[in-house]
Amino acid sequence: MRIDEALTWAVALLEGGESPSVDAKVLLANTLNVNQTYLFTWPDKVLDSQSLHRFQKAVERRRLGEPVAYIIGERDFWTLKLATSPHTLIPRPDTEVLVEQVLKRIPSDITRQTQSSFSICDLGSGTGAIALALASELPHVHVTGVDFKAQAVELAKQNAVNNGIKNVTFLHSDWFTELGDKQFNIIVSNPPYIEDTSDYLSQGDVKFEPKSALTSGEDGLRDIRHIISVSQEYLLSDGLLAFEHGFNQGAAVAELLGEAGFIDVETIKDYGGNDRVTLGRCG
Repeated sequence: MRIDEALTWAVALLEGGESPSVDAKVLLANTLNVNQTYLFTWPDKVLDSQSLHRFQKAVERRRLGEPVAYIIGERDFWTLKLATSPHTLIPRPDTEVLVEQVLKRIPSDITRQTQSSFSICDLGSGTGAIALALASELPHVHVTGVDFKAQAVELAKQNAVNNGIKNVTFLHSDWFTELGDKQFNIIVSNPPYIEDTSDYLSQGDVKFEPKSALTSGEDGLRDIRHIISVSQEYLLSDGLLAFEHGFNQGAAVAELLGEAGFIDVETIKDYGGNDRVTLGRCG
């Protein structure tokens, strides 16, 4: 089977899915270990039997609903290529809004300061996406990422090595439990924020992702409440606390921050125009 024929076959099999053409190209490029431009440059190249078999198996997994990021074992985020696993959430484009907003609030002279004078903590790191994106942009800042899953911590550490990022440390910790007396200028988190009974949990890629990284009580705010209630012990004076949250939770998160004494509270929309990030500073 030729490359163009393989793509046509895969798109037909994946019809009805979220993005049949995109998925087919990503899976075939990964199978052949080439970029997608190659697929259009050499459409008449014939796949060997081993490559065709691997591609067919990958397409079948996708047809059954498995996320592409789990099938190929990686996902692009920010400027990074991150290894993925079923132990962690798949990094999503909307989370880049959180990275952008934190970067906007970094002092302009930070590159002239020592690493020990400014620090960031990422709570619930998963693949390490947020921590690594921030560390890659802020080489003079030390970033600490924590996750309660040991497998996630090991994956994040490997992603740091794979991307050549050295100014980051990942710890096995249930939120703040292993941070000791550390304090940070910024604490950032994309915590679980979906209601336990949400229909969303049975849709698309989400049904394959770990529920422990998705759900947070009846209203989806249990973990956010906990982080807000404890965070001021770990934030330096005027420290920033920033969350990613659900599209309908901006007002609730802003209210929780205000009740806890945070000031300059602000909610920012994502690329689709939905409330996605809410942040505030220690009062």
